[in-house]
Amino acid sequence: MQSTAEERTDLSVAAQLNYLTAENATFRKTEGNMLAVHVGDEDVQGVYLHCSFPHTNKRIYISVRTSEHKEIGIIKALDEDFPPEIAQLLEEQMDIRYFAPVITKVISIKEEFGYSYWHAETSAGQCHFTVRSGGGNVKSVTENKLLVIDVDGNRFVIENVKQLSEKEYRMVEMCI
Repeated sequence: MQSTAEERTDLSVAAQLNYLTAENATFRKTEGNMLAVHVGDEDVQGVYLHCSFPHTNKRIYISVRTSEHKEIGIIKALDEDFPPEIAQLLEEQMDIRYFAPVITKVISIKEEFGYSYWHAETSAGQCHFTVRSGGGNVKSVTENKLLVIDVDGNRFVIENVKQLSEKEYRMVEMCI
C-alpha cells in the first residue's frame, strides 16, 4: 500500500512535537487571572494545561492548549524547563484545573435507585454529593488511589484506600 504525499505530510506534521521551554515560551497571568503564553510570533490568551499523568506526576508532559483544544506545545519537565516562578504560576493553574478535594473520612454512603449518596469529610470540609452507580464513576487510578466523580462532574480523591477503616472500606467497595 502506497501512501500519498498528502498522507505523509499529515503524518509528519502529527509526529512533530513542539516542546516548550523558558527559551521559546513566555507564560504570564492576564488581568482576568487567565494564563497566556507567547510562543514565536504568536501571543495566545486563555491557554489551559492538560497533564498527561494527573494522578501520578503532574510535572511532566503537560500539554498547553487553547480553549478550542488546539495544542500549542508540550512542557516536557516543568522543573527542568522553566524557572521556579514560572513553574509556580503553571502549578497554580494546574491546581485550579485538577482541583479534587481529598476524602479523609467516609461518614456514610447510601445507595438508592442507581445512585449513591455520599457524606464525607474532605480537605475542603464536609461534603454531601451524589454519584451515579456503575459507569466507572468510582475508579482506581493507582494501586491505592480512588477517583470519585459526582453527578455534577466534581472530582474527589481517596488517596489511599488502605488507610480507610474497615467500615469505610466496605461502604466504598460497594460503589467500585
